[in-house]
Amino acid sequence: MAELRTIKIDGKEIEVDPNLTLIQACDLAGIEIPRFCYHERLSIAGNCRMCLVEVVGGPPKPAASCAMQVKDLRPGPEGAPSEIRTNSPMVKKAREGVMEFLLINHPLDCPICDQGGECDLQDQAMAYGVDFSRYREPKRSVIDLNLGPLVETHMTRCIHCTRCVRFMSEVAGAMEMGATGRGEDMRIVTYGNEVWEVGDDPVSAALQASLSSNMQGCITDLCPVGALVSKPYSFTARPWELRKTETIDVMDALCSSIRVDSKGREVMRILPRNHDGVNEEWISDKTRFVWDGLRRQRLDRPYIRENGKLRPATWPEALTAAARAMQGKKVAGLIGDLAPVEAAFSLKKLIEGIGGHVECRTDGARLPAGNRSGYVGTARIEDIDHAERIHLIGTNPRDEAPVLNARIRKAWVNGAEVGLVGEAVDLTYDYTHLGDDRAALEDLSSREIDDETRGQASIVIVGQGALREADGAAVLAHAMKLAENSNSKLLILHTAAGRVGAMDVGAVTEGGLPAAIDGAEVIFNLGADEVEIADGAFVIYQGSHGDRGAHRADIILPAACYTEENGLFVNTEGRPQLAMRANFAPGEAKENWAILRALSAEMDQQLPWDSLAQLRRALVEAVPHLARINEVPENDWQPVAMADPGKAAFVYPIRDFYLTNPIARSSPLMAELSRMAAARNATAMAAE
Repeated sequence: MAELRTIKIDGKEIEVDPNLTLIQACDLAGIEIPRFCYHERLSIAGNCRMCLVEVVGGPPKPAASCAMQVKDLRPGPEGAPSEIRTNSPMVKKAREGVMEFLLINHPLDCPICDQGGECDLQDQAMAYGVDFSRYREPKRSVIDLNLGPLVETHMTRCIHCTRCVRFMSEVAGAMEMGATGRGEDMRIVTYGNEVWEVGDDPVSAALQASLSSNMQGCITDLCPVGALVSKPYSFTARPWELRKTETIDVMDALCSSIRVDSKGREVMRILPRNHDGVNEEWISDKTRFVWDGLRRQRLDRPYIRENGKLRPATWPEALTAAARAMQGKKVAGLIGDLAPVEAAFSLKKLIEGIGGHVECRTDGARLPAGNRSGYVGTARIEDIDHAERIHLIGTNPRDEAPVLNARIRKAWVNGAEVGLVGEAVDLTYDYTHLGDDRAALEDLSSREIDDETRGQASIVIVGQGALREADGAAVLAHAMKLAENSNSKLLILHTAAGRVGAMDVGAVTEGGLPAAIDGAEVIFNLGADEVEIADGAFVIYQGSHGDRGAHRADIILPAACYTEENGLFVNTEGRPQLAMRANFAPGEAKENWAILRALSAEMDQQLPWDSLAQLRRALVEAVPHLARINEVPENDWQPVAMADPGKAAFVYPIRDFYLTNPIARSSPLMAELSRMAAARNATAMAAE
């Protein structure tokens, strides 16, 4: 770090890194500088000129604080600290002039604008603008873009800050947006929208014009005006009507920090929260737009199958039937991908208390029970930022964890070398393809690593596609050997938000899924909708949606989903986080832990807790590190025994990013995005 330098801001002296920009220095000093184009996670554009400040002793004009660094300031007389002013008459007049220019062509449609109430332009016009305009000519009009079903455009409002363009090219890695023209003729466009306007082939042209990135929704957060807004949320609510709940996402194992905005019993939208250690301030489109699946195909009352058909039942009737079915039988419990830790712990205690087995590795992943370095790893997500070398083993992070993939891309932009062992796919950044099968991994793990390479900060990331076949343990052993040889940290990238927490509480059976269900007469299915259960066993399903698990069930116990109950989840790096209830479950659906507690009483195997607080005390007593909310425990390194992994090619676990769980499969919007992605991949693109 460079030696700190003392500067004076509005008469207040502060020591800062000379490599900081003036706007960053002002932020550190607690002084607000208005801005539109500047964003701390994007490159500097210097477009809007709203962040002007006065540099004392500099040129007799205001300077853009986002584009000037502290080290560029000249010292004052006799070596005095450099001085900048943010509230001088020069700055006030300059900001008023910039705001007047910005509003020359901006439409006066605030009462009907979806950004109303949370618009940066509104706020800054009130704080830094003037109450008149000298402009009397007609305002310009711009044709709206067709960006697909997620982002609605009102391009007449655009102030050309280019945040959307920079995000798509720099963070999302999708070179799909750009700017054309100059001055009043400047336009933000996507490649293909010109074709769509001509209308040669409306269907294919619209498909080509729409954005394809699975993080495109982030540009609606970045837009400081109402030019880009959420199309599904549009005209459904105003921000002051919404109840805001800070919670976490479960659409992938990253468990990003989110805010759920609800109105009454309905979730209206999902927005990201900043968390530098996990998702920074980005979320994937599935996380952001899956909320319409929360209210469709819901299980809102218990059901019992009679004569081959499911009929509605009361809770006492359903619980009595489930207890009777399990009494004296060989029972297996399956834990699904979205189950919170409390539910997994409760089911484990209940099923093992009657001599049964439980299993959370429903996809067949050979994750070593009790070895946290083997099913979590030793790396933090934020370690990717400083990595100089990254090895991807049997994973396609663009589909398995898009926000994590954006972080890998950031490391690549900063000079990191990326190697992939697996099927060659577009990851939005360049990588060295080292092979697609186990032989390539075996060769990589057995190479001699030179001292220079061993000295680099590096990470090995292993996906579930590498671990879910019969030789998964051998693959993991070679990946851990590669990490040892190269002095790398290891990260196991999961696809299920509930998997690590269930592994932590020991919800596993030696031999995995086949051993757990072998000979089982009754299977208690806790939201495991990705498993095909063969005929013969009696199935009790507890879950939130009428998906595959409910279709196979003999008894259905309706449960809350992740926005409807307080729950604990442990993300892919091993960080415990709390999901908070934002709204209530529909109909007669109950919280997962409460259903299992009631069932245990019906079976005369009563679980020793009557509240969520008591359950969590028992949970923390059994697994102490779960009490360390939002901390990443360090895991002792325990190598897995070496074995021959065979020669088969790696197969990625996710083939359709938008339809990976019951909530997503219940969403009409996710279904539309899935169809568009399939059509886009099937379309033969002409050579440029």
